[in-house]
Amino acid sequence: MAKVVIPKKSCSVNPLKMSQPIGAALAFMGLRGCMPLLHGSQGCTSFGLVLFVRHFKEAIPLQTTAMSEVATVLGGYENVEQAVLNIIKRAKPEIIGIASTGVTETKGDDVIGYIELIRQNHPELKNFPLVYVSTPDFKDAFQDGWEKAVTRLVEELVEPPVNPARRDLSRVNVLPGSHLTPGDIEELRTIIEDFGLEPTFLPDLGGSLDGHIPDDFTPTTIGGVGVDEVATMGDAGWTIAVGAQMRAAAEAMEEKTGVPFRLFERLCGLEANDELIAFLTEISGRPAPMKYRRQRGQLVDAMLDGHFHLGGRKLAIGAEPDLLFDVASFLHEMGAQIEAAVTTTQSPVLERLPAEEVWIGDLEDLETLAREKGCDLFITHSHGRQAAGRLKIPFHRLGIPMFDRLGAGHKLSVGYRGARDLIFQVANLLIEDREENHEVTPDKWRDPWGLGKAGDDGAAIATVAAD
Repeated sequence: MAKVVIPKKSCSVNPLKMSQPIGAALAFMGLRGCMPLLHGSQGCTSFGLVLFVRHFKEAIPLQTTAMSEVATVLGGYENVEQAVLNIIKRAKPEIIGIASTGVTETKGDDVIGYIELIRQNHPELKNFPLVYVSTPDFKDAFQDGWEKAVTRLVEELVEPPVNPARRDLSRVNVLPGSHLTPGDIEELRTIIEDFGLEPTFLPDLGGSLDGHIPDDFTPTTIGGVGVDEVATMGDAGWTIAVGAQMRAAAEAMEEKTGVPFRLFERLCGLEANDELIAFLTEISGRPAPMKYRRQRGQLVDAMLDGHFHLGGRKLAIGAEPDLLFDVASFLHEMGAQIEAAVTTTQSPVLERLPAEEVWIGDLEDLETLAREKGCDLFITHSHGRQAAGRLKIPFHRLGIPMFDRLGAGHKLSVGYRGARDLIFQVANLLIEDREENHEVTPDKWRDPWGLGKAGDDGAAIATVAAD
């Protein structure tokens, strides 16, 4: 059981965490035709916009209420109203997701009251979906913002079933955590559909940020789950929640609709995916398709091959709690030692991390711990590359943002295939590092007698051998 350590530093020197508002904004981007709106200054929105563009390499829909100093002091109703009206007029979205920021939370803007007043003053917006979530960026982190946004979407958009006794048992709701990439979501969709089930993801980044090119330009999200689809999620037979952060949303779904849920805290690794496949077999009444039996065998073989290179290696990992727990647990099962673990916010999974300590801190803490523990591999998002360079150890990129590599949205860690690929990626980094810095190869053999200066006729070699 890990001990949770909270450093008493006065400031974050090299930040690891990202703020709640952009976590909520990313969740809203999983809905079709959505325009996320940050209620705050332009700078808050600009930061999030640049971060997502660099990570996904896609056009990102994100707007702001553009609060000035005066508006912040006097209240932001007019800014919210004007932003909503302009967005509806110009972008024609299907839904607007509003997330607060630190400046408006400090003022104490009553955004829920603002929305009610907007609906009164503009009757045509009476039934238009305006979903607000409180996400002050002076507390909590990215994962918390995502969690709160998804919970609010469930509370606001999902409708209670007309006849709970007549559920469609072939339908499955999936509530993915913020640590899942669009590629992970697409892999989960394929797995669930192969059991004859029909999944509905909320949010569905696999449909909106998977890198496809639309036929026509649209200022809103270009895919994802529709508001009409979310409304009918109460008719499903089961809800699958992925990550401890999704427990609140799953409980809100069950309370509102009566749909039972199953929480999977991990989906990376052999045992975790065995549990998923067994659950899908149970609720579908179908045996596991042969291709997953084969993929399981490939993962077991990869684990056998990879443990020679991962066993005993000391790792330093910095990530959001659910991502840290998922990946660190699997690498520990491969024989690696989690010597340095740093995360961004509190979570019930932290105490079960396979490490002596887990710090809620920043990348400076991770670098310091990695140096003290003599770690062999540094794992975090792209902002950790300089620390890995100073430590002179290999660097594996994990999480958001990943702006110095292509394909961040398609990285895979769930399912048997995702776990297999993770083994290969990490083990290959360690193999390459050993070849470059540690192993003696023919190119690095020493020439103590200066034989290389004797020419090509081999005379000097023969002389030494005769002596």
